[in-house]
Amino acid sequence: VEGCCWWGRGVIQTTGICNFGKLNYFLGKRAHDEGRDSRYPEIDFCRDPEIICSSEEHKELKWIAGMFYWIESLQRYDERGWNYMDELHKFVDGGMSGHTFINAVSGIVNRGCHDPPCGTGPV
Repeated sequence: VEGCCWWGRGVIQTTGICNFGKLNYFLGKRAHDEGRDSRYPEIDFCRDPEIICSSEEHKELKWIAGMFYWIESLQRYDERGWNYMDELHKFVDGGMSGHTFINAVSGIVNRGCHDPPCGTGPV
């Protein structure tokens, strides 16, 4: 979007129009304007994405945005036979050893998939 900065903000670097739009739809001004409960009815995340890091009134936003991403994108991840919740249970039940689970989660967060190369290119 010309003239607008959609680069990462917050603890998991919320990026892109879609992720800011989801925050607005579920937690921000759009939810309020459309008659849904809204935790931040006065905040338009799409018009002011920097608010995640700059709000003096709502310093928790950088964490809220990160948790929202984790819940919305990571916990629901189920692609090509790899389901986040199933893999998390295996990892915990297996004594949380090895790097496979951590690497896969890192891949989802940073590249959009658990098994590179992803749509964003090779690692």
